[in-house]
Formats: sequence, C-alpha cells, structure tokens
Amino acid sequence: MTLKALIFDVDGTLAETEEIHRRAFNETFSDFGLDWLWDRDLYKELLHVTGGKERMRYFIEANSLPDRDRAFGLIAEIHAAKTSRYTSLIHAGAARLRPGVRELVLEAKTEGMKLAIATTTSLPNVEALIQVNWGTCPGDIFDVIAAGDEVPNKKPAPDVYLLALARLGLEPSCCIAFEDSENGLKSALNAGLDTIVTVSGYSRDQDFSGALVILPDLEKTVFSQLDGMRGN
Repeated sequence: MTLKALIFDVDGTLAETEEIHRRAFNETFSDFGLDWLWDRDLYKELLHVTGGKERMRYFIEANSLPDRDRAFGLIAEIHAAKTSRYTSLIHAGAARLRPGVRELVLEAKTEGMKLAIATTTSLPNVEALIQVNWGTCPGDIFDVIAAGDEVPNKKPAPDVYLLALARLGLEPSCCIAFEDSENGLKSALNAGLDTIVTVSGYSRDQDFSGALVILPDLEKTVFSQLDGMRGN
C-alpha cells in the first residue's frame, strides 16, 4: 500500500536524549533530598522499564531504600520537577537532532507525507525538543503527537502507536515507524507497523528482530528509499 505517513519515537530516535534524562533525574533526586544516583550502567538497566514514573517505581520496589515510603508518595511530584529540569536543559541547547533526522522530515513534508510522534515521554519534553531544534511550534512540523501519558499502557504495548494511527486516520500498512529500542520496536510491531531502527547509545546490545532494517542513524536515508525498504 502507498506510503502516507512516517511515525517517529523521540528519545534516542529524534535525538540522543537519554543522558539528559539521566542528568535531570539525578539532579532532581538531590533537590528532594534523596540519596539516589543513577549511573550509566544502572540507567541502562532501568531503561527496560518504559516511562519515568514507572522507572522510579520499579527502582524503589527493587531496592531496600531508607526513604522508601516517602519516595513512593513523591513519585508524581519528583517526575514533574524532573520534567521541568529536563525541558530547561533542552531549551539551553543540551540536545541536537540525530544525523539525517531533519533532512528526512523536511523531505517527507515536501512530498506531502503526514508526520507523527509516538512516544513514551511526556508531552512537554517533546514540545521542548521540537521547539528548540526546528525553531517553531510542534504543530508546524508534526501532524500528530501521541504521548505516553495519553494511553493506558506504555511501550512495548502498542497503545501509543495505535493512538497515533487513529489520529492520523490511517492503517498501519500506510505508515513506517522509526525506533531506537527493543521495547519501542515491539510496540510498533504490535501495532502492525513496519519499523526502521536507528540504534542509539543505550540500545546497542538489544534485540531488533523484526525490524525492516537496522541503521546507525538516518544520515543518507532519503524518502525515496523508504518504499523500497518495505518491499524487501
């Protein structure tokens, strides 16, 4: 079926943002007087849990923490503060688009493609990244944004991709998804979407079985190649 839309994940796909998220988490923990430090190895493990609030809850449940009861009650407040800190870092220029992303998005728009976001991250995080890197409001670039807090189940469940498809008014066979993680790939595949994976810093050793193609990034990937990838 004719390709009509491209659907992008955000963290790790549009930009390498996970280290910025990790920094924002650690600085926010300190602000709340929590003696927690998520180093790179621990954060890599925690990324198997999708969603910031869910990640904190998993961390609390998996560890014998002296402030465990207090921390459970603060999850939503900590996450809101973390989101504010993260968006401030993004507005300060902490993240740039991955190679090839800008070019592919602009080429697709020129060709009349619909563009969508399907992400686990919070809407303010998405808006900040788009505003800073495209210099305009998200609606000027993406026709649809579906965020994690809008669906009952986060990736690898298909919910956020199904929401994006519903808002686009398109069948999965008309679209291609772009992901960087195993959970994201599973989410897109579970929604019936052909999926291109661009491996990110935290996902290099994950299983990408079922992907259309696995790439280091989107550099030199042009719109005219996409239908050919679907035909392989």
